[in-house]
Amino acid sequence: MPPTAGTIRQERTILLESTGSQPVDFWQKKALSWAMSQFDHVVLFNNNQASLPNITLPYHGFPNRLAAGVYQPVAFLPDTDPFQTLFRHHQQHPDFLIGYFAYDLKNQIEPLVSRHENTLGFPEIYFFQPLHLIDFDDDHLTVRSWGNPDAVIDAILANSTKPSPDIPKNKLSKPVKSRVTPDEYRQTVRQIQQDIIDGTVYELNYCIEFFIENTTIDPLTVYDDLTKRSPMPFSHFQRIRNQYVIGASPERFLKKKGMRLISQPIKGTIRRGTTAHEDAQLRQQLCSSEKEQAENLMIVDLVRNDLARSAETGSVQVDELFGIYPFQQLFQMISTVSATIRNDLPFTEAIRHAFPMGSMTGAPKVRAMELIDQYEASRRGLYSGAAGFITPDGDFDFNVMIRSIFYNADTGTVSFSVGSAITYDADPQQEYEECLLKAEAMRAVF
Repeated sequence: MPPTAGTIRQERTILLESTGSQPVDFWQKKALSWAMSQFDHVVLFNNNQASLPNITLPYHGFPNRLAAGVYQPVAFLPDTDPFQTLFRHHQQHPDFLIGYFAYDLKNQIEPLVSRHENTLGFPEIYFFQPLHLIDFDDDHLTVRSWGNPDAVIDAILANSTKPSPDIPKNKLSKPVKSRVTPDEYRQTVRQIQQDIIDGTVYELNYCIEFFIENTTIDPLTVYDDLTKRSPMPFSHFQRIRNQYVIGASPERFLKKKGMRLISQPIKGTIRRGTTAHEDAQLRQQLCSSEKEQAENLMIVDLVRNDLARSAETGSVQVDELFGIYPFQQLFQMISTVSATIRNDLPFTEAIRHAFPMGSMTGAPKVRAMELIDQYEASRRGLYSGAAGFITPDGDFDFNVMIRSIFYNADTGTVSFSVGSAITYDADPQQEYEECLLKAEAMRAVF
């Protein structure tokens, strides 16, 4: 525990001077630069609202929030239940918690295994109480600190870093490789379709990994570049010592606000057009696609079932079905499912019951995860897990870690994965092209 820590969080809010049309973006970058120079635990949540003026997502995106430094980590011991550990820590220390659940935590929820090595070396779960928590809201900055919030504000204001509007390209001498060739991908899709014909699964989310080995990148430069190319409502930058997540996620896994649980699965993707007319045509094509609607509906049913395990009887509802939302490179079909959590249920059990997100597994979920481990060529790790925060009163918000770059600076390994839902009538080549579309912004930053 730092020597400057007090007995309760101290809070201070200031009015920021105007810096043009996007003050939140300017001050976030300034604070993030300060935090990276001072701490080895830095996490930024960013909704990119200024860059997404045409998107009004139900329940909105992440708050613009920065966590810097460690006040106290959550101690996850071997052979103990991680969800119970997280809940007990929060009960004993009702504070903000920042962290993530890796996809392979599934092995502690269901009788499953992961046959591939954890090459990136990230822990399967990690949470900590931040020393400083900084919220950016229009022209206000609020610091909640276990130390001195005035000193934090002064340090941010004094930080001389002025981020350039022209982010330099992160040039690498080493090529981006794929674990799977196009032919191998198409053959695996055909095998999955045979499983569907045999009745083993109805739908399977099959993913492929791209990677770079023995390299060095500047994580902040990559994050700035990725955010400019692909601004998303659940953007996420994370530094835990020398392990980084550089995220541009469009998808919410699970949010709790009061007694309400909200999940927003994405299934259905199409590229943006090069003209307004083509854009409108493509949007309508996605909107009316029976195949994409069938994929989305299967996952909505799965999510409804997941939430029902934690919900008051009769409270699960579909707020929106097949909503079409425009992002910079593509349209996405997003549905919203909500429920009222039971009074007697620890909030971490609602997370356990829904994890991992059904849109990244398939249906039925457990059998789909068994086949995912069989067919995919690498361990998912943090990819398709969930990152977010828990508030002192037990509310939370977590994204799905997709469209994200994972970097281990100790080993010089960069990894990012993409996938799509395989159904009976899926075209293997079109599915492969969808994967390349989803990987486009991440590949472009290198």
